[in-house]
Amino acid sequence: MARTEHVDEHLADLATGAFVAHRNLLFTVAYEMLGSAADAEDVLQEVWLRWARVDLAQVRDQRAYLVRITTRQALNRLRALRRRKESYVGSWLPEPMLTAPDVALDVELAESVSMALMLVLETLSPTERAVFVLREAFGVGYDEIAAAVDKTPAAVRQIAHRARRHVDARRPREAVSPGEARAALESLRRALEDGDVPGLLAVLAPDVVLVSDGGGVKRAVPRPVVGADKVVRMVLGGLGRLESAFTGEAVVVNGNPALVVRFDGEVDGVMAIRVEDARITGLYYVRNPEKLTRVGAETPLARR
Repeated sequence: MARTEHVDEHLADLATGAFVAHRNLLFTVAYEMLGSAADAEDVLQEVWLRWARVDLAQVRDQRAYLVRITTRQALNRLRALRRRKESYVGSWLPEPMLTAPDVALDVELAESVSMALMLVLETLSPTERAVFVLREAFGVGYDEIAAAVDKTPAAVRQIAHRARRHVDARRPREAVSPGEARAALESLRRALEDGDVPGLLAVLAPDVVLVSDGGGVKRAVPRPVVGADKVVRMVLGGLGRLESAFTGEAVVVNGNPALVVRFDGEVDGVMAIRVEDARITGLYYVRNPEKLTRVGAETPLARR
């Protein structure tokens, strides 16, 4: 009896060790599929419950098996989220996460979790998004993806090709260096704090798009605002109506430079940017308080 208990404890330790070793990877997979850190954490809880019941002796590749469980659970959650988003008040943006500065040095990881790309992924079907994330961001083989999404490898290849073509048509034309993005962000921060109209017009691209997410809790523009003149009037007009002191703290959010916006020291939101040709083409401002719980401490991410 004692030996059986010892064996059970040993297997439980092995299962726990494997889950912990791959946890950051699994979280990143779930987050890239869902755009919500809170929902990604829920998925990981479901993954653990299933993993704890698995016979490890039958598992050849623990990482692949865990990714497969995570993908299936995230797909289930993603389909439910799409129904929830249909009734969301105003524009929807991914949940921003404070990340370590070195994440920005991993160009592929930083792009895959950027606000800009996450919004593009929102336009894919759940299966297309799962296939794209697993193949493009994590380099998972077609056979493994097929097992995770219940498709044939041939079908997965077609889905991957279609999803890649769709994303490539909408992603930034070329990646900018972290230094270029930080310089654009600093110009934005100074112009906002000084109320500098010429400074804002200089750093914003003529066709810049502002998207604001208040979730029906905080005031936000209900639809995207397009054009530098309109965006400047909207932003500076809003700041001008406030009596509170505005400050922007430069941080790394989702692997990319961003601002934590404060009024009188209180966090109001997170402003992420998309930069092309040294100018800002996208402003993504998250004010929904439910989405600001991960800007106080770094969230670890992983690709491999």
